[in-house]
Parts: sequence; structure tokens; C-alpha cells
Amino acid sequence: MEMTNGLTRRAFNASLALGCGAAMSPGLTARAAEPMEDWRREALEAALKAAERNYDPAEHMLRSHSSSVGYHTTLKAGTPIHDTRSSVTYAAALLDSGKKDDLERAQDILRKIISLQDQNPDNKTYGIWSWYLEEPLDVMSPPDWNWADFCGVQLVSCLLNHADRLGDDLREQTRGALLNAARSIKKRNVGPGYTNIAVMGTYVTMMAGQLLGDDELLQYAKKRLRAFYDATMETGSFTEYNSPTYTLVALTEITRMRMHFTDPEAVKLADELNATDWKHTAVRFHPPTGQWAGPHSRCYRTLIDDDSEIFRVLETATGLQGKFYLSRPIDLGLDRYRLDFSIPDELISYFIEFKQPRSVVETFSKRKNNNVTGSTYLHPKYNLGAVNLGDFWVQRRPLLAYWGERSAPRYLQVRFLHDGYDYCSAIPLSQQHEGNLLCHVAFATNYGDTHVSLDKVKNATIEAKDLRLRFEFGGIQNISLPKVDSTPDGPIHIEEDGVYIVITPLGGVFGGADWRWLGGQGGGQAWVDAVALNENEPRSVDFSRMKAAWLAFALQIGAKGEDKPPIKSAKCVIDDATGRITSTWALPGKTLCVSTLATPSELGRLWDTLETA
Repeated sequence: MEMTNGLTRRAFNASLALGCGAAMSPGLTARAAEPMEDWRREALEAALKAAERNYDPAEHMLRSHSSSVGYHTTLKAGTPIHDTRSSVTYAAALLDSGKKDDLERAQDILRKIISLQDQNPDNKTYGIWSWYLEEPLDVMSPPDWNWADFCGVQLVSCLLNHADRLGDDLREQTRGALLNAARSIKKRNVGPGYTNIAVMGTYVTMMAGQLLGDDELLQYAKKRLRAFYDATMETGSFTEYNSPTYTLVALTEITRMRMHFTDPEAVKLADELNATDWKHTAVRFHPPTGQWAGPHSRCYRTLIDDDSEIFRVLETATGLQGKFYLSRPIDLGLDRYRLDFSIPDELISYFIEFKQPRSVVETFSKRKNNNVTGSTYLHPKYNLGAVNLGDFWVQRRPLLAYWGERSAPRYLQVRFLHDGYDYCSAIPLSQQHEGNLLCHVAFATNYGDTHVSLDKVKNATIEAKDLRLRFEFGGIQNISLPKVDSTPDGPIHIEEDGVYIVITPLGGVFGGADWRWLGGQGGGQAWVDAVALNENEPRSVDFSRMKAAWLAFALQIGAKGEDKPPIKSAKCVIDDATGRITSTWALPGKTLCVSTLATPSELGRLWDTLETA
């Protein structure tokens, strides 16, 4: 296939030649250099120009403002900061420009960033960096060990392509910093389940072994790559499944592997992982809306817009200029312009055209009892995705629908809110068939509050003023919501832009009280809420004292005029003897069934005791 932007389908066997040579370190064989294509240089120059505005010559770092995510940093959102990760990425890009002034600035930045690394092997935080200059490691809550991986990748780029330009002293400092980061990654030794960091850490340790001539790191990286490959191929998917953010991170690092690894077996494994990752993405991409259909294990923005990373990467991977990303030069930031993304030819059509409705059912990870399985249904007018075992962490999208057009996409996201913030220990358990879904919301006693692991619920008790399940409609300026009574005795019908959605409450209780249903809209969103608690002052909620806390509902999405099975056949039955709630929904040729515990329990027990038809 002829590439319209000068990109070819080969994996590079050479480092990028950017007007300078690349000194080879012990263990790395010299390779022939190739010139940087015009579109790559244009992307690089645009990224450098944008970053220039935020450079602080006094601190030799990029300036920004913090964005609080509720963990790791204690700084309030909007606090002026200097960011370590973006600064070292900027340094690597400056080196790529080949300009003398850029070289001097890159050297200044590298010296500063290296000075901020914990280089004491006796420290728990050895080998990592804090997020911000203004917040040292001992102040973070807690430090983020991923920074060894993120920053390590950029140190690899500096040494791989520009070691001879750094000067003897800085080159040795950079080698030392990379070694510290690689040893931190090896000591931490994350498993294959942490998909994006498992891949990134493998790349950093393998390249540290190649560049520094460290056989121990090389052997570790090869073993780690094989473990990740085996775990992925066993299920055919990733534990960190279908993530618009981290699937692209994995693709990015797998692409680096294909470009830079010298071990033939490692390159072969990377090639197969590349094909698997692209297929995982392609089958859920929905061209009519331009959205990446759910469910998502990790997601930061529910709507993909025209400026999204996925469109930028698709543009470079396919070479179809202007098909996905409309602006020029293409915005690949300070890193991806140097990568040779390659998508298998047979998958390109998935991103361009939609031929007919399809269902995708995939096992994401295997467990002793119930596996984690995702279901996605794609229709020309809409898509619906759900995971059978999930949680409501702010980064999850366990139940998600899209409709509309690429120019004006809409979504329905189901969330659970604790005083307005997403609550991890509300647990969705579901079964889906095409555009029809049954879901139970249960409550875990030993899981997270705002984060799945960093702020665990203690003694099964939280302080709360407000607890509610929210059906959130986004990308909408005006929507006609029906009047939602506090105790609806039937389905809630919503029609919007040629699509209808029906939410049917099937039953539920929270402690000794019923759920109350309310609707509202504003700010480009609308919502239908099932409210468990709404008080003026916080009160203690002890889930271990509740005999029952659960909510069951059925959901259906379809195109106007589409013949869909009646939702009124969905039913919920409570078995007091066994303490189980069982919902069923008879569909043509398929009966959905979800049976779960009524009593709040440990997360593992909730997942293990789920029963579906």
C-alpha cells in the first residue's frame, strides 16, 4: 500500500538520523541511519514551538499547572508547577532537532532532571522522580513508581540517538540515571496485568541492557517480555483492557520494541503483540460516531474529539493523509513523531467503514471462578459496551454507549457517585446481549473509595452526605427528559438524535431504605439518578451492618423504528433464604440472567458468586 505521507510499512532497523550520529554504547550494534521524513520534522518543529512557550530558563524545566487526580499529588489543581516527565521528554525532542541552541537547552534540562532523581539504592523510592519540582518525593502521597518507566523511556531516546553529543560528563550521568531507573523497574517487577507499565518497563530494562551492556537487565527484560506475551496470548487480550489511553501507550512502547530491540526472538514477540493490540482496538472502533466503543478499563475522557490521540496515531499508522486527523502539521507531541507505527493491512477497513452490526465478546482476564469478560455491540446508529465484573473507579467505563455522528457524538455513561466523586466500591455486575443489558450494583466492603488501591475503605465504613447511581448523558445541549418520579413503577424512556434509551428499575434497597429516582440537566449534560443517600451533613455509612444494599436495572438502546424485544419482560426476584437477587430478561433466542448477593461483601466474593445464564 502506497503511503501518502511518506511513511512505509517497514519497522525501522535504524535509529532516526537527525543531522547527527548516534554513538553506540556497549552491547548495541551500530545500524545504518535514515533521514527524517518531512512530515516527521514538521511535527517535531511544531511540538517544539508549542513547548517553547512554557520553558523556564531559570529552572531548566517546563512550566505548567497541576491537575489534581485525587492521589499521588497533594497540590491543589491549578498550582503552578515544573513537571519532570514533560521536561525530560522536551529534552529528548530538542536533541532530535539537531540545532546547537537546542542542544545546549537539552543539556541544561537533562542535568536538572537527573539531579532530581532519587539515586540512593537504599531508599524505597530509588530510581524514580517526583511529578513536580515543587513537590519532592517525600511529600507525595504516595510517590509514583511509574515515573521510572515514563522518564526512563526518554533517557533511552537521548542515549540511543545522541550519546555522542551530550559530552562525556553528561553522557555518563544520563547512563547512570537510566541504570537507576531500570533497576527500580526490575525491583518493582510489575506483572503482566498492569498492561501499559508492564510493556513500558520491559522496553526500558531491555534498552538499558542493550545500551549499557548489562546482561542481567537484558535477561530480566527477555523473561519479562515472554511472560507478558504468554499472558496476553493465553486470553487473547489485555488485563488493562480496551483503554483509549493505555492501549495507545502499549502500542507506542511495542512500536519502540519493534524499532529498537536487537534480539530476534524479542522482535518476533513484539511483532505479534503489535498485531494483537491493533486487532483489540480495531474491532471496537465505531466509524459512524468516531468513538472507541466500551467497556474501558482506563479512560480519562469519555468523548473522543477530532484532536484525539487515536486519530493522530491512525494517521501515521495507515498513511491515509487527512482521513483521520484533519489539521496540519499532524500533532504528535514531543515523542510520537519519531515512531514508525504499523497497523496490519487487513485491519485498516475497521477504522474507515462500518459494514454491518456486530457483537464482540472477549475474555479480558482469567480468574479461578468468573473470568472478566467484555461485551460490545456495534450498530450503524449506536454502540453499547459493558464488562461483567467491574467497578466504578473514575478511570473506568464499565457500562458505556455512544450514538450520533463524528462531528457531534453523544454518550451514556453509568457512574456511582460518593459526594459527587466516582466511588470504586460500588460494583456493577452485568450481562449483555446486543443492545440489551441487565445490571446489578452491589457494594464491596474491602475495596477503594476514590482509587482502587490508594485509599481503601476502612472497616467497611465511609462518611457520606450523598450516594447515587448516575446515568449520565453527555455531548448534548438539549434533551427531552421525561419526568422521573421518586419511585418509578415502569421504564424511563429517553429519545435523542434518532436513538432511544430505556432504563427500567427492577428493584433495590439501601440499608432499610428504598432508592429514589430523580432527573436533571445542565452544562451540556443530562442525568437520571437513583439516589441512596442525600443528607445535609455527612453521616457514617457502615456497609458491614447492612443486611442488604443493591440496585438492579435493565437497559436497552436502539435506533428509532428498530424492532426491539419488550423490556417489560425483565424481572427481579429476591430469595430471602439464600440472600440472592436474581434478575432475568427473556429475549428472542437468549435469556439474560444476573444473580448476585444482596449483602455487601468483599470484592472477590461478589465477583466469584456472580451467576449468569
